[in-house]
Amino acid sequence: MHISMNELKAALRRCFEATGYFVGNYEDAANMILWLEKHGLNGLQELERALPYIGEDSDKPLSSVVYEDSTSAIIDSHGRSALNCIAASVDLAHAKALESGIATVTVHNCHNRMFILKALTDCGRRGISVAAYWQNGSDTVTEHTAAIKAGQRYPSYSEATTSLETSEVDAQALTIICSSRVDLTSSLQESRGNRAARYISADQVAANKDLTVENGVDIDDALWAEINRLGAKVLVTNSEQSRQGAGGR
Repeated sequence: MHISMNELKAALRRCFEATGYFVGNYEDAANMILWLEKHGLNGLQELERALPYIGEDSDKPLSSVVYEDSTSAIIDSHGRSALNCIAASVDLAHAKALESGIATVTVHNCHNRMFILKALTDCGRRGISVAAYWQNGSDTVTEHTAAIKAGQRYPSYSEATTSLETSEVDAQALTIICSSRVDLTSSLQESRGNRAARYISADQVAANKDLTVENGVDIDDALWAEINRLGAKVLVTNSEQSRQGAGGR
């Protein structure tokens, strides 16, 4: 079916609020999905992969800092979806880079890492160059890198198969590098061992947005039904007025 971006955003906010995301977190989660979809990066497909983790996030510990110094940190997300935890990790890297010039934050046990692109974009627009790197797969490993220049509006993104092996420790890890001094947009997108690279420039990302905002999006009927099924839990609150009917008296 075909829906507008406004319809999708409202439904996503209800969905994440109903599944236990905190105020602010459910706004971030909806915006991360919308950002990918608006910019031609398959936000709804990523959401389908994220759905098994969304309902479980409320039962998992909050992300915790395993190690921290002035220029780096290691965070354990305890198997949460990036929708629920990654924005805070990018904010931490940004704050450290403002203080020291460059900072690295590594996040472990985090699913659906593609959703980081919205948070990276926000960071770049605040005047800090930032890049993120992660790997997916076991038999066939793909490397993913997203980066944005300081002060720019859109990031670039690359994906490539690699001959390098990924360790169990790296399987659900993600590395964020922020700098107020160095342009990071080219350095990480030339990883050794890559082949069959897919590269989307910042200009392409911008052009994709113009198309989707004007025309809306197509969404699978089953996915749309599931988003609304989850979100229905917050449509009527358990109050005297709600028990009298949706319109009250």
